[in-house]
Amino acid sequence: MKTLIKNATVILPAGRADVSVVIEDDQIADIDAAIQLPVDRVVDASGFYLIPGLIDDQVHFREPGLTHKEDLAHASRACAKGGVTTFLEMPNTKPNTVCVESLASKLELASSRSLVNFGFYIGATPGNIEELKAAERTPGIKIFIGSSTGDLLVDDQDALERIFDETTLPITAHCEDEATVRANQERYAGTTDVRDHSRIRDHEAAIVCTRRALDLAFRHNHRFHVLHVSTGAETDLFADHRGLITAEACPHHLFFHVGDYDRLGSLVQMNPSIKDAEDNRQIWQALLDGRIQVIATDHAPHTLEEKQLPYPQSPSGLPAVENVLALMLDQVHQEQCSLEQVVQWMCEAPARVWDVVGKGRIAVGYDADLVLVDLQREQEVRNEQQETKCGWSPWHGERLTGWAVQTWVMGNEVYRDGQFDLSRCGQEAVFDHSRGGYWKTADH
Repeated sequence: MKTLIKNATVILPAGRADVSVVIEDDQIADIDAAIQLPVDRVVDASGFYLIPGLIDDQVHFREPGLTHKEDLAHASRACAKGGVTTFLEMPNTKPNTVCVESLASKLELASSRSLVNFGFYIGATPGNIEELKAAERTPGIKIFIGSSTGDLLVDDQDALERIFDETTLPITAHCEDEATVRANQERYAGTTDVRDHSRIRDHEAAIVCTRRALDLAFRHNHRFHVLHVSTGAETDLFADHRGLITAEACPHHLFFHVGDYDRLGSLVQMNPSIKDAEDNRQIWQALLDGRIQVIATDHAPHTLEEKQLPYPQSPSGLPAVENVLALMLDQVHQEQCSLEQVVQWMCEAPARVWDVVGKGRIAVGYDADLVLVDLQREQEVRNEQQETKCGWSPWHGERLTGWAVQTWVMGNEVYRDGQFDLSRCGQEAVFDHSRGGYWKTADH
């Protein structure tokens, strides 16, 4: 099956170009093909832009065990609608993904339920070092250095030293200092004010823990990715990356700050917490100058009923996967960044950070994971139109300019203007960790 996408402005690694793109089966077969090339289908994309499919390297899709909040079917439809063609999911499901067997079980589950491509992290515990060393079909190891429950919390220094020293997979972590958070919880004991969440999980909690994790990475010469950077001060730590450190920003830490508690309450309760408007500005600046390389969502849905419980019973986390591209395209519309930068942050960089084979750019031989976007489409985010199972968005009521209109996954059209092809399923992502990662290779 050959498909010709013509008349789009295509975002290529070398920049934008008005060229045609040919999909054959599951790959990009040709770029700027001869006009007489025989094909089975022609897509006239006049007025639209063609970009690579997004790779969201931090999501919580809640299956198995927490499917009243989210599941793979709903979440992957949200991905397709929002232009995300590959997701990498975190291990804090029930049961936790902390062994090779549970990792294989999740991969098998997703193979029949996910509309888009998928990968799953293996989670670290204080005592599963042998499982971490044996894991292969995974982007890397996730450590919760603070902000977790059960055996996924790894705060013991000896356990952390062993993980960084004895494993070879890339490591990523939730960085909030547990001792700082607990001391602040005692200080604000009995509070019912959700604004205190940002005082309990304060700047110091994030900065102290990120410094600790970077020290481990540097001393053990281990690739390390800092998740959901929430403070401007952390971004200063990434200037000295030594070829090992990458970092990411999430939409809630780019667009929300403590002033939004008055308007949105616990809907913007997050771990790490939202901080100040100045932190928003500094995180944006770190994206623009390259100290932060990736934008991911940390899509972490709860039901609206759960979120509206009085603080601190309200859980932390919010859904974002189907709106993140529109949020960023709206920034392009406002001339805060370029479409090429969005592609770098959300497609190329996560592919390189996690050694994802054949994804993240539009090039011959790469997987045909593609998104057609309309930079002029203005549309309102509405709770009742969300594909995510939780059925709400903290951006409800906001008008954004720039939306995905058509999505291909491995050459299959899975979404077009509100319609899904649910007969298609994505594929397990392939990782090649032998190639050295984001900083050590000019190509992937």
